[in-house]
Amino acid sequence: MDSARADILAARAHLQQQGWVARHSEAFHHLPPPQLAHWLGSAQEDACAAPVLGGAGWTLHPLGSHAASGIQARWRDAQDAAERAELFAGLPQPGDGEAAPFAWAHRALCRLGLRLRIGATPGKEREPVWLELRHQPRAQAEAPLLVLDVDPGVRCVLIETHERAEGDCLHPVAQNLHAHVLLGAGAQLQHLRIVSPGAADSVAHHIHASLAAGAQYAQALVATCGSYHLQRNSIALQGQGAQAHSAALALAGSQQIDLQTYTQVQAAHTVSQAEALVLAQGRAHAVANAHTRIAPGCDEAGVRQRLMGVPLAGSPRLILRPHLEILHDNVQAAHGATWGALPEDALFYARQRGLDEASARALIIEGMARALLERCLGSEEEGLLAQWLQGGWLSRTIGTQLQASAEVQHG
Repeated sequence: MDSARADILAARAHLQQQGWVARHSEAFHHLPPPQLAHWLGSAQEDACAAPVLGGAGWTLHPLGSHAASGIQARWRDAQDAAERAELFAGLPQPGDGEAAPFAWAHRALCRLGLRLRIGATPGKEREPVWLELRHQPRAQAEAPLLVLDVDPGVRCVLIETHERAEGDCLHPVAQNLHAHVLLGAGAQLQHLRIVSPGAADSVAHHIHASLAAGAQYAQALVATCGSYHLQRNSIALQGQGAQAHSAALALAGSQQIDLQTYTQVQAAHTVSQAEALVLAQGRAHAVANAHTRIAPGCDEAGVRQRLMGVPLAGSPRLILRPHLEILHDNVQAAHGATWGALPEDALFYARQRGLDEASARALIIEGMARALLERCLGSEEEGLLAQWLQGGWLSRTIGTQLQASAEVQHG
């Protein structure tokens, strides 16, 4: 038996022995995930009817004027012993934490992955490297893997999209994705993630980010609901002066979404910010959970958490859970959670400008969403966020959301 097969069987044996996510788990008891068999699928299931992609479901598109000389992309077969060893090299073992069963299930099912290294482009060392990554489902149950290494001092701008167009796949998908983001000393990554699964899909995305000294990571997530939708960030500020800012915008229709951000502050003079805005309607069930742990010795660390929820219509259930664990005195930390309807005064002033109620609500909601994303990614005219907003995806999706909420109100 080769080492790849042995690793897969060992992961399955661990799951058999230790079991799936416990229902009393602190992280998951508000919105328990589907059972293990749902994520592992079966050998008899047909692959999706999507076009066959050559890159483990991932397609990579360098953007702008940057040559590809600073980008190393290696698509690897996780069922081949040598390629699996290369794909998982340097990654931590799943361990035994609350989300560890997802990681063991990923090890058991992962078949394909992408290892991506971003280095400086010769002659353009001061300019950021712009990339777009798209992922398309390839099986009813799948476990994609992405490992992204950003070399010390390199600046990178990444747009990552997960969208399912009608007709791409004939079956609901259970996708247990793990991405490892490794930032070298002084590296900078702006990371915009768009995740819009099918209504019947189950999605669990786990982003593991490790930041060396002086590294900066800004991740903005825009997500819609599925049958089950988990977005979990695990961020480790390992080097002095590292900074991480995560912002999640959830457009929660009458389904489920669970946003989790866990940050380990492990060095002095670090900065951590976690924000979430959930727009919910109908019978949506949404959870936003931020947990930051400040380790001993982290002098002058700064931590902020801000969780917000807005019910648009119907009777959505929303749980906001900011949490700080502070084990050092010389720090600045604050957290808060707010839940309530759109401000009446803002609606009033928008109506005074001649807008009807639907247009006024759309204007205010899009303004709140843009403000959240701008705090994370910036508002520069030529920046990542501005270029993405020009495509109109956010405006269209909010409009669809509000139309659905109007139908809920008048249904």
